[in-house]
Amino acid sequence: MWTEGLGRVLMISVGALLIFLGIAKGFEPLLLIPIGMGAVLSNIPLAYINDEGGILRYVYDVGIETGVFPLIIFMGVGAMTDFGPMIANPKTAFLGGAAQFGIFTTLIGALLLSQYVPGIEFSMKDAASIGIIGGADGPTSIFLASRLSPQLLGSIAVAAYSYMALVPIIQPPIMKLLTSENERKIKMTQLRYVSKREKILFPVIVIILCALLLPSAAPLIGFLMFGNLMKECGVVDRLSDTTQNALINIVTIFLGLGVGSKLSAEKFLNLETLGILILGLIAFSFGTAAGVLMAKLMNIFLKQKINPLIGSAGVSAVPMAARVSNKVGLDSDPHNFLLMHAMGPNVAGVIGSAVAAGILLSVFL
Repeated sequence: MWTEGLGRVLMISVGALLIFLGIAKGFEPLLLIPIGMGAVLSNIPLAYINDEGGILRYVYDVGIETGVFPLIIFMGVGAMTDFGPMIANPKTAFLGGAAQFGIFTTLIGALLLSQYVPGIEFSMKDAASIGIIGGADGPTSIFLASRLSPQLLGSIAVAAYSYMALVPIIQPPIMKLLTSENERKIKMTQLRYVSKREKILFPVIVIILCALLLPSAAPLIGFLMFGNLMKECGVVDRLSDTTQNALINIVTIFLGLGVGSKLSAEKFLNLETLGILILGLIAFSFGTAAGVLMAKLMNIFLKQKINPLIGSAGVSAVPMAARVSNKVGLDSDPHNFLLMHAMGPNVAGVIGSAVAAGILLSVFL
């Protein structure tokens, strides 16, 4: 078959391109370099690295297919994230919620593709797994797909992490298209001080609410809040430091290699994978647009205006999306720093995508 010859060369080239983008362009090298190397290694003929008994197969089966790596990543993200900006300005949580609009829009899009495109047959579970790509949250996408559509997990993981890494390319044109120059120059007031007690109580309260209202999301939200509690409580600094650094770095290496292993030619070069990539891009674009438009809608009723650019940070690519919001704002006004304000919807987006995944699990599992 052509995938055994030309297909392998093509996918090795794709892997090399990802490595190039990570090194030369600085596009999220922590993601792209391991994924790119995984793609190169899995397509080397007669190496059997990605076959039964190969190391990449073990990495994928143990960490990704079981859903273990995504939960550890979530714990690390919680340990590295400051929920202060969202606690200080809770209305930005609406922006994080609005950005999840792309998830449910793409779910419908996947069903329409199955209906009208010959050769593509996505079930409701498949459509739900594909839609979660719109949250720009790789761990959540892997966790949900491993439960609902294991056969599509590789393609979904590749799409989710690829679009996360390409946030600086995909988001700015959408943000500029939907906002005026004056809107991009809106300056926001300094955030209030958030006490240590508030930061400790927040993860505890969120876990309790999750247990009562949406237990299907408890694995994701529970690990996220556990990591944050270790950071904020101040009495387990060694555990928090390990979670923020050594542990998440080790898991990121193997997660990237495992995701890259699904870029093998025979598994990746098919019509369904192309459909997933297209739907993932649509989901991500809709999520970005929905966050910006929600901020503009809120400004109609608010005395203290929100810069619509921070709405795009509602997709849960932490902290990439917040940095992009800040950069686009600085392009319009070099003295307008939006990073801390954008972290509010960015953190809300992480929680929002986990909640969306929990809803989809409770409905379809």
